[in-house]
Amino acid sequence: MVVSEMGLVLVDRDKKIIREIDRWRVVQGRHIMALTSFAGQRACDRRLRKLVSAKYIKRDRILYGVAGIYSNTLLGAKVGGLPIAVRKVRLEQIIHDIAVLDTAIYFHKVHGVAFENMKTEIELHRLDGFGIRKHRPDFVFDKNGKSICVEVELTLKSKDRFVQNIYDNFMKYDTQFWVVPDRNSRIAVILAQQNEIYPNIEIIEISEVEKWKN
Repeated sequence: MVVSEMGLVLVDRDKKIIREIDRWRVVQGRHIMALTSFAGQRACDRRLRKLVSAKYIKRDRILYGVAGIYSNTLLGAKVGGLPIAVRKVRLEQIIHDIAVLDTAIYFHKVHGVAFENMKTEIELHRLDGFGIRKHRPDFVFDKNGKSICVEVELTLKSKDRFVQNIYDNFMKYDTQFWVVPDRNSRIAVILAQQNEIYPNIEIIEISEVEKWKN
């Protein structure tokens, strides 16, 4: 049994909260509620406040208009048996990273994929170990004997790199899902073109994902 200096007894769900915060890049309170099966947001927020007070996690308001983002403290990482690393939140990536977890919730609710069966980009890079950093999808999972990867692409940064990622996913996974702004976007058009070459692409509009985020 782990007890904080303030007398808070750390239960199994607290440890799960710490683990989920560790493996996703940006996590908000509503995400934690879904990831750890709280009955409601109020109960979840109460527990999160206690974990913040006990210095296991912290909550920062990083971007105006975006709800607070949770991260583990060194104490929380130690208690959770997790790598102790300072993770920097990139401002330009926050909206993307929030959409990734919203997409995970979508796949959980719509396609019945258990969160524990999802392997995140962070976890995939850890499995790679040290060396040249490879492209990894936002998260992957197996279902019905097929390997599936999921990518959230809301802003096209480089067409060449984008096409290379499509090819890499084609070689590694049976199906690749891409979450895009909408089907008329340039991103969706490129995906449709590439699907003629790499026919394992499925497209989801971000509006469909957002229907399930609460």
